[in-house]
Amino acid sequence: MNGMHGVARVMRWTAGGLGLMAVGYATVVATTWYRYGHVPSASLDERDALLDQFMPEYEVAERHHVRVAAPAAMALSAAADTDLQQSTIVRAIFSARELVLGAEPDAETRPKGLLAQTTSLGWRVLAEKPGREIVAGAVTQPWLPNVVFRGLAPEEFRAFHDPGYVKIVWTLRADPVGESESIFRTETRVTTTDQTARTKFRWYWARFSPGIVLIRRVMLGLLKTDAERRRGLSGESAAGRTVQSQLR
Repeated sequence: MNGMHGVARVMRWTAGGLGLMAVGYATVVATTWYRYGHVPSASLDERDALLDQFMPEYEVAERHHVRVAAPAAMALSAAADTDLQQSTIVRAIFSARELVLGAEPDAETRPKGLLAQTTSLGWRVLAEKPGREIVAGAVTQPWLPNVVFRGLAPEEFRAFHDPGYVKIVWTLRADPVGESESIFRTETRVTTTDQTARTKFRWYWARFSPGIVLIRRVMLGLLKTDAERRRGLSGESAAGRTVQSQLR
């Protein structure tokens, strides 16, 4: 009897926990929908003139950053090489989207690395500052089950206004802090081409933005670890070369 009471108690706790999660998620969705289009101003450090060239006005902006104990060029390279699929959390988020929207799994074999993988999906690099920043963009309809990203040349992207679409740009950017440290930043901006697209995307963003934001944060952790690992290996190699020169 005590065992049955214990099982019932666990089931009540589980049901209560799931209920609280559902209420919390519903609150996030409602808040995100309500605040759509009200973008907080970028701080002085966050301002991005290169990104402004492609989307000076926007309806959504997500900005994230992390301090990295590695030079800027190394942090940017690590970001471009980040393999999001190694994260269980990211894979679960992608699977959840497929399930909710009824999408078919991607049957293509994609290259590893964030930049290579996204360009293989259709994104296009719009501008670059070697060793400092990469700006990529595409036009799309993300509310469709099997989303298609259409990359355009820089001038075409700026001028694109076909109805029913969303324009998205995002950055990989590393700002140096001395010779051996940097702050890595990523920003995503979104604008729609007409009211129909705005209405559809507003609901899409309200429902899926929590997962999208979590992916960004996972990416920051992965690139920080990899960049600092690379710096450590670089330091070991430099030390080894110094020892060898002294022995000659």
